[in-house]
Amino acid sequence: MEHAMTTTPFGRRPMTLAMLSAQKAARAVPEGARANKWKLFHNVRAARAALGASDRGLAILNALLTFYPENELSAETGFVVWPSNEQLIARANGISPATLRRHLAVLVDCGLIIRRDSPNGKRFARKGRGGQVEQAYGFDLSPLVARAQEFAALAETIAAERQALKCARERLTLLRRDIVKMIEAALDEGVPGDWAKMSQVYRAIIDRLPRMPDVTTAEDICDALSLLHEEVRDTLEFHVNSENMNANESHSARHKQNSNPESQFESEYGFGEKTEASGSAAETDNLHTLPKRELPLALVLD
Repeated sequence: MEHAMTTTPFGRRPMTLAMLSAQKAARAVPEGARANKWKLFHNVRAARAALGASDRGLAILNALLTFYPENELSAETGFVVWPSNEQLIARANGISPATLRRHLAVLVDCGLIIRRDSPNGKRFARKGRGGQVEQAYGFDLSPLVARAQEFAALAETIAAERQALKCARERLTLLRRDIVKMIEAALDEGVPGDWAKMSQVYRAIIDRLPRMPDVTTAEDICDALSLLHEEVRDTLEFHVNSENMNANESHSARHKQNSNPESQFESEYGFGEKTEASGSAAETDNLHTLPKRELPLALVLD
């Protein structure tokens, strides 16, 4: 099939420079180029926002690809499919004819397909004696093959941005949780610090966060929260270190007072001497009548 010539739209549809550019790109398909149609569709679907395609438009493109007989788009088989509007509507989940026409125009404007309108506007194919298609009028899918590398690069870039945004959101969630809980712990434990000011700074940062942030905004908010997170954590750690030093000093002082192993022995004998010197004979005779209690060994021996 030969499609080197420029094809203008049938009827009142105007010719645009975008259509001319798409047809030029389609003619630039390398000889022998082949591409899996479903892999192409996956890349186009991933990059639909950058391409300007709509969800309904992608549904129609998917329906058009189902009319292509092979899994790989190639010049050997031809790039043109010629389904009727009724067939497209059936395979595009029963959309209305007006919706079909509108989103077909979107696909053409995005440079994903090219109209190859016949002189009377009908879609059909003319076959030769061997049964091979010699001329077809309908929708040309060659732009998909011509821009395959562009679609793959766009899909990869968008996937990387999506992953970066996911990581930024995870980091943002962790920073928010840490800051809030550390400030709450500081208030509950009575840690000295300007926690009211830190809370105000946190609220001012969070107020800058939109409902659906992009990668740049999310990373900027994360950087601001990281500085506040570091300040809150350092204040708490300083307080914990101070408490540990005070506890160690207090423990060392008590240990020094009780470091003499003979102190208990001396106190027992000292207690025995004082009891013997100050106690009267009556108290000694009535010793067995006192309530039962534990007595020092030195007192018993005396």
